[in-house]
Amino acid sequence: MCLFHSTARRLVSQVHCGLKASSSKKQKFCLEMARPCSNMADFREVFAKAKHIAIITGAGVSAESGVPTFRGAGGFWRKWQAQELATPGAFARNPSRVWEFYHYRREVMLSKHPNPAHIAIAECEKRLSKQGRSVVVITQNIDELHTKAGTKHLLEIHGSLFKTRCTSCGNVAVNYKSPICPALAGKGAPDPNTEDAAIPVEDLPQCEEDGCNGLLRPHVVWFGEALDPSVLTAVEKELDICDLCLVVGTSSVVYPAAMFAPQVSARGVPVAEFNMEPTPATNRFRFHFPGPCGTTLPPALARHETEIIS
Repeated sequence: MCLFHSTARRLVSQVHCGLKASSSKKQKFCLEMARPCSNMADFREVFAKAKHIAIITGAGVSAESGVPTFRGAGGFWRKWQAQELATPGAFARNPSRVWEFYHYRREVMLSKHPNPAHIAIAECEKRLSKQGRSVVVITQNIDELHTKAGTKHLLEIHGSLFKTRCTSCGNVAVNYKSPICPALAGKGAPDPNTEDAAIPVEDLPQCEEDGCNGLLRPHVVWFGEALDPSVLTAVEKELDICDLCLVVGTSSVVYPAAMFAPQVSARGVPVAEFNMEPTPATNRFRFHFPGPCGTTLPPALARHETEIIS
């Protein structure tokens, strides 16, 4: 990601400040970051003063809504893991199989609903906007559950299951059809004994732009592909102005998203992690709240007693 080269260099020079001769203030900051706090009252004091809040969310948030993560043990669709199907090469070799996989995911998501964590975020954004404060959600998820919950200021860095992109003309379109094309009706079963449907390319989703009819693909970022530079630019702007950052339900191992919160923490901004268990980045943050996001996040983002709502 050339866009983030300068940011990465800046991050590397900052996160290791404890290794350099520096001011006592910087040394104290680094030591504090090595012992994240789990005191909700302390977090709530910081939250009450924040004007620009960035919330970075990952698969853990959606998992609480029953969304398959396709990660770790058991994370298979039929006999393949997501990283074997979500690649340009896999689509080029077998677009029918890849579309079956995404058709299955689309159909699953049509039956899922936002959980208390999604709702708490959306309600917080709506409430704080009336106070002249802002909330932005930067999500790695492609399921649109944040949108369903009512979040307005949303940056989807990996795209959306419900958008398509034409491989011929490049047109991006919203698509909620179920099934997305007649040939995929009833297809996509995850059972490992299910045989591929082997749908001809001409029967797979086709572009509806006048005179195109090109093969459509899901408008998501696949393994080996670059993230949209315009989205990354928007993310960087939000991270530069935020005065509080929340990391919710993410393992902090997928780049470049894994560097977002450490980048913010490195410049002294409080970061709070809400996750089932510690991650490789936990010790860089000021706060860590273990447990299900749907349990820990609502009280964290609830109206603070000092808030004045007209």
